[in-house]
Amino acid sequence: MALLAIDVGNTQTVFGLFEGEELREHWRVATERNRSGDELGALYGNFLDLSQIDGVALASTVPQLHRAYEELAKEYVKAELLELGPGVRTGVPVRYDDPREVGPDRIANAVAAVARYGAPCIVVDFGTSTNFDVVSPAGEYVGGVLAPGIEVSMDALFARAARLFKVDFAEPETVIAKNTASSLQSGLVYGFAGQVDGIVARIRDELGVEAQTVATGGLADLIVPHARTLDAIDPFLTLEGVRLVWERNRE
Repeated sequence: MALLAIDVGNTQTVFGLFEGEELREHWRVATERNRSGDELGALYGNFLDLSQIDGVALASTVPQLHRAYEELAKEYVKAELLELGPGVRTGVPVRYDDPREVGPDRIANAVAAVARYGAPCIVVDFGTSTNFDVVSPAGEYVGGVLAPGIEVSMDALFARAARLFKVDFAEPETVIAKNTASSLQSGLVYGFAGQVDGIVARIRDELGVEAQTVATGGLADLIVPHARTLDAIDPFLTLEGVRLVWERNRE
């Protein structure tokens, strides 16, 4: 069975084609909130033979695109659409004050992390925001932390500081930098690595266990080598969670 799994984030959309449990192909495109179903049909048709897809599973943090994805599934893929949200079986109980407030990508991350790494675990997702999602030793989603993301933070700095300029997101040669570009890169890499280490340490203290960690998201590769508390990188963790939720709702 061919499944199109889609993770719609505020900045980027990642989608992949699963055949059974195997992620065969994957792509990353910019998220545009005003796309219509026809535009999505044309976009996805550039990458995939939509007639060969048997189902569509969606985790979206952009509610404005809900109807467009319904149209994509109905008119172009001609297959069932499952969108992660309230009432969808995940296999991971959500212990949040209002479960409807939890982003579907965060739930997908928790589902995949438990399946691949076991509980307890902490997922750190480097996206528009940096999300820390926590699964307890009992296998329950118990909440997490939201912090400004790397790109958002740097864009805000460039917008407010007239003499600063945008730099490549790359590791500097040394922590103590001798020019402005390297100074910004040092602050980016080591600043966010320190933030991750501090937050993960506090989460582990509250849980009372040394929960393992897994990082995902577009900039995880940049930060993980410099963060002492991050154990693994799993770049397509969210898509795997979307696939697992699809499977659990087919049983």
